[in-house]
Amino acid sequence: MLVYTIKELCRTCYTCVRECPAKAIRIVGGQAEVIVERCIACGNCTMVCSQGAKVFLNTTDRVIKLLESKNKVAAIVAPSFPAEFSDIHDFWTLVGMIRAIGFDYVAEVSFGADLVAEKFKELISENKEYYISSDCPSIVNYIRFYHPNLVDNLAPVVSPMVAMSKVVREKYGKDTKVVFIGPCVAKKAESNEVDEAITFVELRELFTLKGIQPDNISPSDFDSPRGGRGAIFPVTRGLLQTANINDDTITGNIIAAEGRIDFQGALKEFEAGLIKNQHIELLCCEGCIMGPGLSKNGKQYSRRALVSDYARDKMLHLDQEEWIRNIKQFSELDLSIRHRPEDHRIDLLDENDVKDILVSMGKKTKKDQLDCGACGYESCVEHAFAIKKGLAEIEMCLPYTIEKLHKSVKDLALSNEKLSSMRLALKQSEKLAHMGQLSAGIAHELNNPLGVVIMYSNILLDECKPDDPVREDLKLVVEQAGRCKKIVAGLLNFARKNQVNHQLVNIRELVSHSLESLIVPGNIQVSTSDKTTNPEAMLDAEQMMQVLTNLIKNAFDAMPAGGKIDIILEDNLGDIAITVRDTGIGIKEEDRAKIFEPFFTTKGIGHGTGLGLATAYGIVKMHKGQIIAESNNDPSKGPTGTSFKIVLPRRKE
Repeated sequence: MLVYTIKELCRTCYTCVRECPAKAIRIVGGQAEVIVERCIACGNCTMVCSQGAKVFLNTTDRVIKLLESKNKVAAIVAPSFPAEFSDIHDFWTLVGMIRAIGFDYVAEVSFGADLVAEKFKELISENKEYYISSDCPSIVNYIRFYHPNLVDNLAPVVSPMVAMSKVVREKYGKDTKVVFIGPCVAKKAESNEVDEAITFVELRELFTLKGIQPDNISPSDFDSPRGGRGAIFPVTRGLLQTANINDDTITGNIIAAEGRIDFQGALKEFEAGLIKNQHIELLCCEGCIMGPGLSKNGKQYSRRALVSDYARDKMLHLDQEEWIRNIKQFSELDLSIRHRPEDHRIDLLDENDVKDILVSMGKKTKKDQLDCGACGYESCVEHAFAIKKGLAEIEMCLPYTIEKLHKSVKDLALSNEKLSSMRLALKQSEKLAHMGQLSAGIAHELNNPLGVVIMYSNILLDECKPDDPVREDLKLVVEQAGRCKKIVAGLLNFARKNQVNHQLVNIRELVSHSLESLIVPGNIQVSTSDKTTNPEAMLDAEQMMQVLTNLIKNAFDAMPAGGKIDIILEDNLGDIAITVRDTGIGIKEEDRAKIFEPFFTTKGIGHGTGLGLATAYGIVKMHKGQIIAESNNDPSKGPTGTSFKIVLPRRKE
């Protein structure tokens, strides 16, 4: 595997997916994995990954072992070296440093580029076919994998690296081991003609490991044969310039494209027949001077200038006669190659095949398909295809993820609101529980002396003569003592001190009996709606009838000008629910938290004890149920009215 992921460094930014021309990155669990069989080893992902999660295979240890062997080892250096080693003031020093590592020979690949350029020039002048340059191994891999129909259009000429390795073995012996040093990751697996390949970055690592500095070595020149115009090979249109091919826009017949976007576009147009009577020179990077094997943060045009300056100086001092002799000497080498297709294309799907995936991402119509490219794919449909094939995840869609995040925020806000409401309800329940304990104590203490007062006041009233002036006073005492007895009974109910006599009750009949026990005013309409699947529940019929009559009476009082009362019976997750809803004046917001407190009433003096709802609350709690009140008294916020919902277990708990 030439390129791989350090998973603990991956931050799921999808930059590598976006920059990979072969879409050889699979996202699994938010982690980016390189798919080996799809990778063209261009190294784009290693250059764009800001976290250093994408790295290429380091082969410096292999080179060290090779140098420690008994074989002669030659280093062949790519002509883009001036773009990397601008800190070393002349190439003699660099060559001396490379020799100091342990290489027996140091040759320049620019001579191989000269040979390749001559072969390419002959090819396009002798044939009527139109060719695609084959010196970039990533381009060759891309065509073999993803445009197999164009393999026959690849120029049947080896790359400058392979050509130079053949030259070295021809000149220095067949057993000579060859190490390529250059800017390209794909060169590590391009050809068996080269024993090992390292990048310029790895070469710097070797300098550091061996303690080699520019000032502690002897400068040296490249070994023969030395290159000529091939020194310009790594820049844009370098092949054309090396071969002295007509590069005029009007009269020339060669198109040059570089970089992941341009080279893909050129190939698509060439395959579709839109480019006719034209050869194509392609580079996967923006020139070899911007390859992944160079140090990061280098500037393209300053690097280009460095290579151009070196090439210009080289041509000024080049021994033309020697160069021509060498070209003739090695021109008979077999530099041909036959490229074989290896189809790795993903089967194309119809948009209908991924319609369900698009809908799951919120893309129900064409208008919803933004094609923003944030996921790393050019279109939403292409992203959906990748998801279908297991190469991508839905969460890679930025608009979908943002929308999902907004929904989560809303849900969280709603949960917080419910939590706050529950906290207030719990606080209210705790408050009422304390009040219930207090009420129970008061009722218990009052019961005995109140019983004595009631008994003796009634005895005195019975014994009092009809014309006795104190008779009216005694009647008042008896009346008020009876009222006190009702209040104490209400307090006991609120405090849940009474027993619940559970019986199987038909709540439909319970509501009917409750209404029969009341006199319904003529200006009020009462309706009952039964939505239950089973109207029976284990309840204390007498106590629940008291609850319903209290609620209905309160509804009557809330609608002095008339209105409507709806009584709704329904199932509630296995429980039974009874709702009493009126269209009355509603309860003020500041009073809603106090409505179940004993003695709190909004009615006038003498019109209520304030124990009706407190008693209802106590009875419901004795049944292990809930009573929930909702009300609106502001006409600007909608219809006014109050709703009490009672939720009770169907079975005795």
